[in-house]
Amino acid sequence: MIKGTFKTLLVLSVLWCTATIASTRSSPNIVLIVADDLGFSDLQSYGSEIETPNLDRLASRGLRFSNYHTAPSCAPSRAMLMTGVDSHRAGVGNIAESIPPEQAADPHYQGSLNHHVVTVATLLKEAGYRTYFSGKWHLGYQQKAQRPINRGFDRTLMMPHSGADNWQQRPYLPVYERAHWYADGEEIQLPEDFYSSQYIVDKAMEFIDHQPDDERPFFSYISFQAVHIPVQAPAEFTNKYLDTYADGWTALREQRQQAVKALGMVPANAPMVTMPTTPDWEALSAEDQRYHAKSMAVYAGMVDAMDAHIGRFVNYLQTVGEYDNTVFIFTSDNGAEASDPAAVSALFPLWLSMEDYHTDYDRLGEKGSYNFIGPGFASAAAGPLGHYKFYSGEGGMRVPLIISGPAVVEPAKGKITPALAYVKDLAPTILQLANVEHPGTEYRGRTIEEITGSSLWPLLAGTADRVHSNDDVIAYEIGGNAALIKGPHKILFNRGPLGDDRWHLYNIATDPGEVHDLSQQQPELFEELLQDYRHYVQQNGVLAMPKDYDQRRQLLDNYVREKYVQPIVEFFAHILDWFLALLSHLWPWNP
Repeated sequence: MIKGTFKTLLVLSVLWCTATIASTRSSPNIVLIVADDLGFSDLQSYGSEIETPNLDRLASRGLRFSNYHTAPSCAPSRAMLMTGVDSHRAGVGNIAESIPPEQAADPHYQGSLNHHVVTVATLLKEAGYRTYFSGKWHLGYQQKAQRPINRGFDRTLMMPHSGADNWQQRPYLPVYERAHWYADGEEIQLPEDFYSSQYIVDKAMEFIDHQPDDERPFFSYISFQAVHIPVQAPAEFTNKYLDTYADGWTALREQRQQAVKALGMVPANAPMVTMPTTPDWEALSAEDQRYHAKSMAVYAGMVDAMDAHIGRFVNYLQTVGEYDNTVFIFTSDNGAEASDPAAVSALFPLWLSMEDYHTDYDRLGEKGSYNFIGPGFASAAAGPLGHYKFYSGEGGMRVPLIISGPAVVEPAKGKITPALAYVKDLAPTILQLANVEHPGTEYRGRTIEEITGSSLWPLLAGTADRVHSNDDVIAYEIGGNAALIKGPHKILFNRGPLGDDRWHLYNIATDPGEVHDLSQQQPELFEELLQDYRHYVQQNGVLAMPKDYDQRRQLLDNYVREKYVQPIVEFFAHILDWFLALLSHLWPWNP
């Protein structure tokens, strides 16, 4: 009797395990690919002249979003992407390097993911997924618990900073002592033949291949450094574009505008503003024009190279038989980067020299080179939208989003949707693709933040033409710049020097370039959206910024304070303690 019962239980156990494996395997692989500082029109399938055939193929079997928004700064975007929770509530109200002292003690402004949120990787792993991370993290690393290996990923290659050199293991800004890289949570040295896009993809493939007999689906988060400063690319990619940008940034921006309109990404009659930071191309010397044109050629080469390595990854999945069951999600963390580091500090060229960086024309973009595109070409990369990274204009917030693979129904494949979407929507989308539920407000006995994004699944499945109603509110704040979107309308606030420290109102459905301010014509709507923003501030712990705050200068101030001022203060405090102890020893006081 006992023997028969045992046999029955064994058979049932085997059948249960087999059913569980079959159920898990029916879930798709999910590949999340995030570019860094990629502009709205930087892909060929979004109107670019840059060759991106591999991403274009994904777009042809997927759905492109023309109205997808993210935060205009990297770490807050990545926090929301990983959790579906507002960046402030996740602990990343700003990037860690630029938090002012007045906010540094606030739990909403730590610059690293707190433990009141659960990452999608954690939930997928618990549901039976293999989980891998490769590339830029920027959500905390100094404590081991902050590293992705301890935030739900089985295998990781991680660069924790805002950026780093793409050819060598060295920092790109003086605020970093060195460029740290970690493998499975432990610090490593990069190989001599390192190039960031290639190495990040190599590791992504290595992780999947590590257990080739494992039948569980995988979640692979591939986070590129392309096209973050320093803009660098192999010469064979740059050389393809050496003559492409000779007419300058204004001509390119107008060209992109026409291409984007032809695709139907924006209305055919949508106006386009010229940013006040865009220099007059014709006023430049021929030598300066030549240099700037090559800077943009390197940028194009870096996008092209990223696409080529994405192609290697796709080909690998085809080779191992995983491609047909893989959903790809491609996007950017924010819009194009316009900063000139030398404009932040006059000492920057000296630091470049000390680090053995050069800016020579002939070797621009290659190993040892330091390159950036500046505001002129950044406006073109964001074209036909206004503003760029750090700012609340559409050029800083509206970026490409492609979702491709078996989750997209046939009628939607190759199409463009104007449906409003936000970075917080990606986490619930990923979970629904994997048929995994978010735990709500409690996880493993502790209170956590509830997910507040909306799954984009209905758009992929063709069961709805939008997931956000006209009453839904999408809001953000970073560094004092802020925006709120409700239906087709948007209010935005940008601080100086580029902003005017005033709120504006636009209809971004008809005017995505944000040319016509409607705040005076529609005062009741304007006030309604302002009230919605005040509610957002109250609900999410948004703090007022110091009046003179500038995100990039704060980064330098924090470095000087940490590197020089704090050690000096601690030294003199130590001397004072020693002196008081000596006095106490020489002249003891007994009351």
